[in-house]
Formats: sequence, structure tokens, C-alpha cells
Amino acid sequence: MKSYLLVAGLIVSHLFACCWCIAGEETVGNRLLKDQVGREVLVPLQPKRVISLIPSLTEIVFDLGRGDVLVGATQYAKEPPEAEKLPRVGSYLHLDIERIVALQPDLCLGVRDGNPEHLIERIEKMGIPVFAFDPQTIPEIMESVQLLGGILNASQRADEITGAMERKIAKVDQKVSGIKKKPGVFFQIDAAPIVSAGTNTFIDHLISRAGGKNLAAGPVSYPRFSWEDLLVMQPEVVIIASMAGGYSEEQLKAAWRKWPLIPAVREDRLYVVDASLFDRPVPRLIDGLVELVNLFHLKP
Repeated sequence: MKSYLLVAGLIVSHLFACCWCIAGEETVGNRLLKDQVGREVLVPLQPKRVISLIPSLTEIVFDLGRGDVLVGATQYAKEPPEAEKLPRVGSYLHLDIERIVALQPDLCLGVRDGNPEHLIERIEKMGIPVFAFDPQTIPEIMESVQLLGGILNASQRADEITGAMERKIAKVDQKVSGIKKKPGVFFQIDAAPIVSAGTNTFIDHLISRAGGKNLAAGPVSYPRFSWEDLLVMQPEVVIIASMAGGYSEEQLKAAWRKWPLIPAVREDRLYVVDASLFDRPVPRLIDGLVELVNLFHLKP
């Protein structure tokens, strides 16, 4: 009996020692970082199997030159074209937890404004760390690029990307600095129903930075409007970016031309833009900012 207890004790001691060593190795191989939401997350020093839980982060990973670490992405992650080859893990709102676990990631990249909190908690309970981002403004988008560059050991490339963004922004600020008249702008995100962007969205910040006044500003992030609402608003400039697609440029403009009492219609200041420049908080959003400046101020 004593010999049995002795053997059992040795086995337990050995197992405890093994577990301690494994835990020690995991601690050494990880780093505690604060994500953009303010949570502390234990992140691998060298992430090798990463799943992006939203298309914008997938695009930034590729921008950083680290597409090689991605083993999964969500539906609609189509930029760049290489992203379409990645295994799918559902949509950012309806994540396929079983598929995520099966891909054996050592890190997931998520967003507060998009991924449901209860699904993120389920992933973390599986022992998979989730580093969350929350880019709502241009500085926060640049911060997210820097954070992701640090996580993926691509800080130099992150510096190059944010540096290019800063130079474009400086040129925009220079152009806008001498302009006193801020046109009233309605940014149409979708046509049916008519949806725009309220306060504290990146589109709202783009409009303000480009020297315009966002007529849809308000507490609702993505409010809906009727044509009667727009007649009251009297926008001087209308930007149309049909993010859901399905309409031609002429169809989008034709819907507005039925309302000649709106100044933007009367002055022919209806502009259909490339939705891909405005639909995600990624570095190319700055190209959208440059286009807005031109449309607001450099065209009759």
C-alpha cells in the first residue's frame, strides 16, 4: 500500500512538474498587451495561426505583409484578392465557433463594433486569445495599424503605412485650412432604405476633416431618412456610396433628381463614389478623404 502511494505520489509530482514547465514555456512565449478596448490580452510573441474576425482587419494584415499567418477569415473578406482563398469562419456577426476551433488558431483578431461580445467570450473560453480593436477615428485607425504591426512583428511596415497616411492628411489639412465655407453634406451609404452616418463614425470624421458639415450628425450611428427629411435638410453636396451595390450610377442619381428643390440636385452636386474607399476603417480610407476634399471644394 505504501509503495503504491509512493508511486502515485511520484506520478502526481511528475505531472505537476510537466504542467509547470508547459505553463512556464507558454508564459515565456507570450506577452501581455492592452488592446484598443482596454483589455489585457496574452498574445503569442510569434503568432503563427491567426484568424481575422472582420474583413477590415484581414485587409490590414495583408497590408502589413503578414498574410502568411492568416488561417481563416470571415465572409466578405475579399481585399486583397488573396484573402478570398482563406477558409471562412462565418460572418463577423455570426461567427462559426466550431470552425474557428477546428482551425487551431493561436490568436484571433476582433472588433468591439461588430463582433458580438458573447461570441468573443466563447472563443476565449476555448483558450484562444482575442485581441480587440475599436477604430472610430482616423487617429484610431492609424493606432490599430501600429498595434497590429507590433503584434505581427511588422512594426517597420506599420510605420511606412501610417507615415504615408500622415503625409496625405497633412496635404488635406493644408488645402482645407484656408476654406471658410463648410458645405452641408449628406453622405448616402445605401439607397433602399436611405442610410447615412451619424456622429462618432469614421465617415462623420472624414466629412469634418475634409471641411464639410455632416447633416446626418446625431446620436444614431447609422440613421435612416425619408425624402421628406432630405427636403428639410437641404444638402448642398450629396455623396452617394451604394455599399450594398445593385444600382448603376445613373439609377442612384435619378432617385435624387426627382427632388429639384434640394440645392445639391439643383446645382448638380450629386457625386457617386467608390464605396470601397469608405466602407471599412483601413488605410485606404485616407484616399476617400482626399476625394471628399476635391468634391467639397475644388469642383463647381
